[in-house]
Amino acid sequence: MFQRLLLLFIIVPILEIYLLITVGGFIGALPTILIIISTAIIGSYLLRAQGIATIQKAQSNLLQGQLPAFELLEGILILTGGVLLLTPGFFTDTIGLIFLIPILRKYIILWWIKKKASAMTPPRPHQSSTLEGTYRREDD
Repeated sequence: MFQRLLLLFIIVPILEIYLLITVGGFIGALPTILIIISTAIIGSYLLRAQGIATIQKAQSNLLQGQLPAFELLEGILILTGGVLLLTPGFFTDTIGLIFLIPILRKYIILWWIKKKASAMTPPRPHQSSTLEGTYRREDD
């Protein structure tokens, strides 16, 4: 796990610098900076709107006596998406935007649940429906 995080902290900034230089060289420095500022503003708005909607859904589930597990996972992705949109860069903005789009967020959560559920259930050995053995008939 530590190695993955270390690799992530090395690769993501390098990718962001590369994208900023490439886009800045293509459209110019000022438009690039304006895009980054715009995504931060849009990100903070989406974070607020999606966060409030998710809190309301969680409260509704609690009032109905249901555990708001899905809403908690949504909240984690919304928070992560907001932080990524506030982080300067095009790659993090793209991932953050994906986390803040409700339908994409739903698919990500369902994929993650399915992945974790399959990892938690031990594989079942192949069982044949044929029983092998010997039998003996006894008459009374």
